[in-house]
Amino acid sequence: MASDDTERVIVIESVRQRLRHLILVDQVLDLIHSIGNDQKELIRNKARNESNTAAVDLLINTVIKTPHHDGWFMEFVDALKNGGCQHAADYVEAKFPDPTEEADNDACVLFIQLMSPSLLDRLKTSDVCHCLFPCLYNQLTPFIIGNRKGARALLTRIVRGRPGWFSTFLKVLRDTESQCGLNMSLCVWLGETDGLPPLTDEPAGSDVTAEEGPAGAQAPDNLECLDSSVTEETGDEATVLCEPLLCFTDGTDMAAAGGPKRADIVLRDYQMDAARPALEGKNIIVCLPTGSGKTRVAVYITREHLDSRRREGRSGKVVVLVNKVPLVEQHFSTEFRPFLKHAYKVERVSGDSPLKISFTEIVKKNDVIICTAQILENFLDNKDDEGVQLSDLTLIVIDECHHTKKGEVYNHIMMRYLKQKHKNVQLKKEQKKTVPIPQILGLTASPGVGGATKMDKAEEHILQICANLDAYKIMTKDNGQHKKDPYKQIASVEARQEDPFGDVIKKIMNAIHIHASLSPTCDLGSQNYEQWVVQKERKAVKDEDHKVRVCVEHLRKYNEGLQLSNTIRMWDAFGFLNKYQEEEMKKKVAPEEDEPIQITDTERFLFNLFKENKKELQTLAGQPQFENKSLSELRRIILHEFTSRDSARGIIFTRTRCSAMALSQWIQENSKFSDVGVKASYVIGGGDQSNVKPMTAAEQKDVLNKFRNGEVNLLIATTVAEEGLDIPQCNFVIRYGLVTNEIAMIQAEGRARAEDSSYTLVEVKGSAVAEKESINEYRKDMMSKAIAKIKSLSQDDYDKRIMTLQFQAIMEERVRKTKKKQKDRKSSSPSEVKFTCRGCSSHVCNGDDIQIIENMHRVNVSPHFGKLFIRKENTSLQERLLDYETNVFIACKICGQRWGSMMLFHGLEFPCLHVKNFVVAYNGKKISNCTRWNELAIQFPALDYVHHASQVVQSSDDEDTQ
Repeated sequence: MASDDTERVIVIESVRQRLRHLILVDQVLDLIHSIGNDQKELIRNKARNESNTAAVDLLINTVIKTPHHDGWFMEFVDALKNGGCQHAADYVEAKFPDPTEEADNDACVLFIQLMSPSLLDRLKTSDVCHCLFPCLYNQLTPFIIGNRKGARALLTRIVRGRPGWFSTFLKVLRDTESQCGLNMSLCVWLGETDGLPPLTDEPAGSDVTAEEGPAGAQAPDNLECLDSSVTEETGDEATVLCEPLLCFTDGTDMAAAGGPKRADIVLRDYQMDAARPALEGKNIIVCLPTGSGKTRVAVYITREHLDSRRREGRSGKVVVLVNKVPLVEQHFSTEFRPFLKHAYKVERVSGDSPLKISFTEIVKKNDVIICTAQILENFLDNKDDEGVQLSDLTLIVIDECHHTKKGEVYNHIMMRYLKQKHKNVQLKKEQKKTVPIPQILGLTASPGVGGATKMDKAEEHILQICANLDAYKIMTKDNGQHKKDPYKQIASVEARQEDPFGDVIKKIMNAIHIHASLSPTCDLGSQNYEQWVVQKERKAVKDEDHKVRVCVEHLRKYNEGLQLSNTIRMWDAFGFLNKYQEEEMKKKVAPEEDEPIQITDTERFLFNLFKENKKELQTLAGQPQFENKSLSELRRIILHEFTSRDSARGIIFTRTRCSAMALSQWIQENSKFSDVGVKASYVIGGGDQSNVKPMTAAEQKDVLNKFRNGEVNLLIATTVAEEGLDIPQCNFVIRYGLVTNEIAMIQAEGRARAEDSSYTLVEVKGSAVAEKESINEYRKDMMSKAIAKIKSLSQDDYDKRIMTLQFQAIMEERVRKTKKKQKDRKSSSPSEVKFTCRGCSSHVCNGDDIQIIENMHRVNVSPHFGKLFIRKENTSLQERLLDYETNVFIACKICGQRWGSMMLFHGLEFPCLHVKNFVVAYNGKKISNCTRWNELAIQFPALDYVHHASQVVQSSDDEDTQ
């Protein structure tokens, strides 16, 4: 019996993709009596708030969940048959249709989907319903007669029938042509289009009759079962009516079954309302909550934009800009390509893509290009034939457009647009030819208030974003259309009465203070202390005070260890500190063939200080009675969520990568969590700003896919998951001691968008976290009121304010550029710049020794430079990018301070320098806090590749001769 159940589950899983689209949940759900009322309500809510497809997934998971009760399989099959889903029942019972018949049926479904706009507008559902469902006509009419949604509900039911429904439907269309007002030519076209079965092409053995209905069997007697196909219209978001009629693919190959070469995009009413001005060619900002389908709106507008230009005999060119590399692939593979690839050429380019080197050609050859904003900015800067002009583009979509503000790359691009726009006004007055500029579409879940504390400043901030994007309007949902916010709570815990682990760390830190003659003015373990340490470190580097510099570096790590011990296990905090000490010791170990690296008295003191206290820290870290209470509260909340819900899915937001990884490990190692079905993983950022190894885009994608398909149901994330990334909706979100701004709060709340969701903030009393959250709530409310106030302005008043802000921005940009030009004219020549080691202040090189590769990588080309550094394998980074690769870092031969990495470029090896590892001085002035090369007003020459290659070849020839 168990083996039979296993085989049945395997069959159901193998046809899950089909069942997702063949089952109408509400027709079936009440016929499965073994499912409890609470779980049925969850499934209904899933259909109501997400989609019928998502609800089917949850239904299947519930049905196949072990242990199975006797008769579970036949109960499911009978429910499908009696619920009007006979075709789905066939698949569950492994009664698969002939592949040709299946492909023909898929083609028919897709064709009806393509024709649905005409059918929805012109189909008289009363006549068709009377022919197809005569026995149930009186029951059905209140729900599906007389509007587009009713027509969609009827079509939704029809296309889920057994193969053969198409011929029956055509016959009904022909028979009722005069009554339904549908042109007979449409019926003929439907029956004779190439690749579709003619009217008489009914599968052998089919006994479908009009009375039976296209489902192929007696329609359900229960009106409650039939209500599902129309879903009671609470608001405007009827579940099934808002989905495509039926789709057996993921959108990536809709033509595979011989169907139409176009995927239909069906917008909800509020989405269409938001899109409408853009469909008229106007610039807008679409401001919709997280999970409301902003990107789908953008895809729809993109397609309509390209279609309209094609009808007019003009070409279109759309660039979709994102601010994070993972979003390039996400938008390409899940949104734009599936819906547009059959009619238009779609490509994506990001900073780690080989295609960026030929970006101009990519723009020329494709209709839609999805890329990071910096790539477009780089090529707009290019003055030669290899560049891209704004006039080459007809539509720019800007994702997360609230970043269009001073200093951001989005704003640099839009400043070019605004200058050309106002220049065009002057050209028009002079009756000269204007330069084409693209339409602009901005997408955001929250423009924020920019730190405003008063309404007028909040309004000004949002208007400035509108001005920067040249938005005709900001489009939002009506107040009555917003989904219910998640239940919000703050879980406050008392600070630890005893913290012997933290006391030992503080004892070490105070010993360092005495050794370096430092007197901190703030509490150890606080953010203020961290800022104090950073300031001291910069001053020490500038003053070449190596004793203080190395001490404050260690103090910063101990401070982070204290913070970690208040959020994660003491054992994890100890591991963090121990690993740091081991890494610092490794820096002092030179390769065998090199001379020993210098260890100063202060470094020896610091190493010994940790060594002396290591055993005590290790012992205390293993005593659970001293763990922080936040962790206990987090455990309680997680267990509550997973025991009080039939299908829990949540995200925990935390501040650092280290804490995200440690929390994930803690959950995985605790059997209490696995006992209630918790399957945890973490997702962190891909940047290299942290000492913790970043996550690659592929690793992020893998984790999110597992979260999407249920292999992972609890995600521990840093702020990388708050914005942009396509994360399935959750029913609980926990912010673990993390509060940033109102935009981040709104983004995090938006992740909890399933029905009956919760949003919990865990804080230690006195930490001011709750107060910051209250301020964010106030700013969120202020933002909503400011948007409403802006929308209430007359168009003339709005336009005047936008125009004023645009001219102000242009003038500020002009002043900034003038100052930059003056600074560049005064900038030092490379020969006047000197670089010293940040660790020991030894001279490293002059600016004359540096050349630049691809306008990005600064490399030292001096033949003598190799004598100053040692090479070490970079175990945390081994990447290959375009024509260069790097997997070895270089470090000072004297003190072990890391300087950069070795770079192999077209077969030649160069040491690539990272400016943050040096103290830069020119004209006698030291710069201790330079972290980016572009902060230096120095023009380094481009690498003379031919010269260096010829030297290597000559050297090789001399060796061969010898």
